[in-house]
Amino acid sequence: MDKLERILAKVMKPARYIGEEVNMVRKDKNSVKVRFAFAFPDTYEVGMSHLGMKILYHLLNERKDVYCERVFAPWVDMEEVMRREGISLYALETKDPIKYFDFVGFTLQYELCYTNIINMLDLAGIPILAKDRDKHPFVIAGGPCAYNPEPLADIFDFFVMGEGEEVINEIIDAYIRWKESKGKRDEFLFEVSKIRGVYVPSFYEVVYNEDGTIKERIPLKKDVPEKISKRIIKNFSNVYFPTKVIIPYIDVVHDRAMLEIFRGCTRGCRFCQAGMIYRPVREKSVEKLMEQAEELIKNTGYEEIALTSLSSSDYSRLGELTKNLIQKYKDRGVGLSLPSLRIDSFTMDIIREIQKVRKTGLTFAPEAGTQRLRDVINKGVTEEDLIKSVESAFKLGWKNVKLYFMIGLPTETYEDIKGIADLAYKVVKSYKDINGSKTGLNVTVSTSSFVPKPFTPFQWVAQDSTEELKAKQDYLKRLLKDKSIKYSWHNNKMSFLEAVISRGDRRVGKAIVKAWELGAKFDSWEEHFDFDKWKKAFSEVNIDPVFYANRARDFEEKLPWDFIDLGVSKNYLYSEYKKALKGELTRDCRLYCTGCGISVFDEGVVCFEGKA
Repeated sequence: MDKLERILAKVMKPARYIGEEVNMVRKDKNSVKVRFAFAFPDTYEVGMSHLGMKILYHLLNERKDVYCERVFAPWVDMEEVMRREGISLYALETKDPIKYFDFVGFTLQYELCYTNIINMLDLAGIPILAKDRDKHPFVIAGGPCAYNPEPLADIFDFFVMGEGEEVINEIIDAYIRWKESKGKRDEFLFEVSKIRGVYVPSFYEVVYNEDGTIKERIPLKKDVPEKISKRIIKNFSNVYFPTKVIIPYIDVVHDRAMLEIFRGCTRGCRFCQAGMIYRPVREKSVEKLMEQAEELIKNTGYEEIALTSLSSSDYSRLGELTKNLIQKYKDRGVGLSLPSLRIDSFTMDIIREIQKVRKTGLTFAPEAGTQRLRDVINKGVTEEDLIKSVESAFKLGWKNVKLYFMIGLPTETYEDIKGIADLAYKVVKSYKDINGSKTGLNVTVSTSSFVPKPFTPFQWVAQDSTEELKAKQDYLKRLLKDKSIKYSWHNNKMSFLEAVISRGDRRVGKAIVKAWELGAKFDSWEEHFDFDKWKKAFSEVNIDPVFYANRARDFEEKLPWDFIDLGVSKNYLYSEYKKALKGELTRDCRLYCTGCGISVFDEGVVCFEGKA
């Protein structure tokens, strides 16, 4: 501790590394049976904004026999000092090295954080490869990126597919039984492999064809499952939700009270992985949400409540909820934000309610610049929807609008790119028509590069090359010349790497380790991303990244993630892909069943209002 206190004066933002925040859980570490390090492979500010971490941290600490602590990726200055001073990666609550814990559990939110995982294990003194661990913690992972676990198959002892609130307790119970029986490491892995949602990669071998595609997956142990089925929380209204969350000492990315109003999405956007993997939709009641909001504000003192979900304006009782929250908290100065608005469900009533307390910036995601391309991706919104929405906002005094688009979408042409600029100029015109001038208006046009993701209808398509993506970015840049419009874009090489890893197989894992050995880390931070290190890594392990990112797949090809069953069938995804090529829309499945498969996936699963 003395050494730690001495070095913290030498690094930026020392509050990242001290813990001791309001609502931090304190326990006698000697009185518990299991010590669990919840690891987030990015900085404290990013990790402390993550709702899933808050949920599982407090859920595990509800158990008297478990102490869950937090660990984040130290920034480069802190890492340098830690390595020089011989300080092992430690948990914030007790400052104990995590190499002495029972579990180190990572959440996989973004592929470009994978080198940070390796770096954190190395800094902790835990072997990077699972096969080299013996008297070490079990290193496990969950989160959306775990739905293609294969690039990290050699690193993790096991993965957890799906929602974690129930399965994590089953894993802990199995561990305590195994620990008390003094069993061998492999015996515990076999026991947890029987738990629905758990995947132990070392129990399987992958065989490849001569052309580099997958031939087959062979179980190496008797009685391990051929398919891994995800976990779903069926009774979402009564699922555990923390209302006494930790309050950071420093500003974090999302520093506000988070109220999770529903899970899943029924819209069926064909580019969106989250919309597929988090099905079915399950809502909480207004009454339950009002109770949780009251507890959150009382225990945290936050002055903003964010209604979180994949598409918050799709909540069936949104008008009632927003009016109740505004009415209850307006005199306390507590504002309301909806981080994920859909243009077509954005109403004047809701915007009026939100602006009663505080005006924040408004963000809309048309995703594509033309109606043709919006139909291809099944976005289901129109230009008229957008203009009506921004007009409503401008009339009520809003001046800051963000518009999110993607470039490189399947079937995209330069006419579609021009459509992005055309929409932005129509938004500017709308403001000028209402206010008489453009004074004070700020329109941000932001483009990300399309990444074909597993378990989406576009999982078979080729990503545009980095050269093609850059040309499209440059073209749009030339079109957006109005001073009221700011254009921001995502690094196309980072998007390329994201595609390589997200669609990768086990062989890509060797490139990830090699890139780390060459110095790659914090790849999701532009100032630290070094594509040359990755090019060298791919070359040294003899992997062609274009094979993974820029190659179209046939329906018959075995995909690295095909052994995972998330309830949405491969046939359904392919039928949606074929409809995309024809520009055909699929309606919101809150209205009628589209036959994705989730309604018959697991006993007790009910689609929204039983519409399926």
